[in-house]
Amino acid sequence: LKSFPRLNAEIQGEEMVLKHYYDVGIAVGADQGLVVPVIRSAEQLSFAGIELAIRDFAARAKNNTLTLEDLKGGSFTITNGGVFGSLLSTPILNPPQVGILGLHKIEDRPVAIKGQVVIRPMMYLALSYDHRIVDGLEAVQFLVKVKEFIEDPGHLLLES
Repeated sequence: LKSFPRLNAEIQGEEMVLKHYYDVGIAVGADQGLVVPVIRSAEQLSFAGIELAIRDFAARAKNNTLTLEDLKGGSFTITNGGVFGSLLSTPILNPPQVGILGLHKIEDRPVAIKGQVVIRPMMYLALSYDHRIVDGLEAVQFLVKVKEFIEDPGHLLLES
């Protein structure tokens, strides 16, 4: 998101507001469906800190102890339908956010590599975005960057 600030922006009236903080909503399953608690200032947390926050939100969603404050104010959302078996879906924006990233189930699939068909774990990514702020080129560049980080997480450590 630091490299693609428009995906972390919002529209207020007639103006685009670029945010310099990253309050990332993480969709988690609850008995009544998905809820989206927000990891505040995610850029200040380690991978372990983010993982702990997600686990805490998931536990609190299951025992119904999330607060309204936990659920409001996100600047971008990540949802993972893959944990429920989804191979592909279109995530829906939660205004005023302008972007939501959908991750899907990792599944072995046949892939052509250097003229050979091989089996590789594959996962689809989906990005929904507000076209008034984010154009298609920027959206695709963001998805390619996310793909690169998933394929080689070490790059994320180098860029942070």
